[in-house]
Amino acid sequence: MVGGGTDAFIGAVHRLAAFMDNQIELVCGCFSINPEVSKSSGKLYFLPEERIYTTYQEMFEKESKLPEGERMDFVTIVTPNFVHFDPAVMALDHGFHVVLDKPMTFTLEEAYKLKEKLDETGLTFALTHTYSGYPAVKHARKMIADGQLGKIRKIFVEYPQGWLSSKLEDTGNAQASWRTDPKRSGKAGCMGDIGTHVHHLAEYMTGLKVTELCAELNVFVPNRLLDDDGAAFLRFDNGAKGVLMATQIAAGEENAIRIRVYGDKGGIDWEQMEPNTLRVKWLGQPMQVLRVGTSLDSAVAAHNTRVPGGHPEGYLEAFANIYRNFALTVRARANGEEPTPEMLDFPGVDDGIRGMQFIETVVSAGYNDEVKWVKFGETI
Repeated sequence: MVGGGTDAFIGAVHRLAAFMDNQIELVCGCFSINPEVSKSSGKLYFLPEERIYTTYQEMFEKESKLPEGERMDFVTIVTPNFVHFDPAVMALDHGFHVVLDKPMTFTLEEAYKLKEKLDETGLTFALTHTYSGYPAVKHARKMIADGQLGKIRKIFVEYPQGWLSSKLEDTGNAQASWRTDPKRSGKAGCMGDIGTHVHHLAEYMTGLKVTELCAELNVFVPNRLLDDDGAAFLRFDNGAKGVLMATQIAAGEENAIRIRVYGDKGGIDWEQMEPNTLRVKWLGQPMQVLRVGTSLDSAVAAHNTRVPGGHPEGYLEAFANIYRNFALTVRARANGEEPTPEMLDFPGVDDGIRGMQFIETVVSAGYNDEVKWVKFGETI
């Protein structure tokens, strides 16, 4: 790992998810920019002292010289946005596969360069857009791809949070501090942090691509440097229209992600706070309530479900599906085998580029005084 020390926010979640299916073990890491924190974290993770590093540069150099079967196979990078690109490129240059937190890079230019490096090395890359990992989301995607809802016309996707309703960045909160700092987060605050998640969810579930958007971004908390709220109208490549909302100042909300997709035959409604339920609404027929483990009968849902119906299966398991599918893909390729479609079902570099294009476009449109439609990936 790069990042993910005992003082980190998301590192423990990554480890729990990676370990869930006994496909992955932690063998080394540089867990903090602070050498003492890195060392103390590595000891708590039961790593031998010689595999606990004080810089990621040292880790890649030394690990690449170890014998095959002993050295690390891939790295997970769980750092603030401005420390995504350099360790990812260095890992690839030293022959290591990469799992990276979103958004993929600090700038769109870095995203294109990272794709070039991946094409050059032929290594495997995963991006942790967690919400695409839920079995119900994958089942919905299959239903839409099979045409069960008919032609998709309308998409509503939203992600309200309330944790930044006050100026936490002035209180010593490390997570708020870097997420609201353009020097560490990038051009976008809320839209980069959670807007990219629901943009990806809309494209993943429907199989459609956003072609244009118009948007409004807001800064509600006085003197905050980046957006803490926003919304966008979306145009998709099949003619469908959508509405995206992301906010971090919806006081009292936790992670109330919801997506509704409507075709000319019916609609689908899924909420992350009740992830095992998928509501299907048919034109002129009663609503169906489908449940993970019982009535979600697609092969892709079964591949990504671990527990019997009626038992909670949620965020950690969705996260773990990305890690497991990534690990199965790496292992298959190492054995000279072709990964199955189920193995390859995890977000990759193209999803990361789409996310960075979303940030560029929504920021360009969102702070413009005129209401303008901006082509995806362009700026005004």
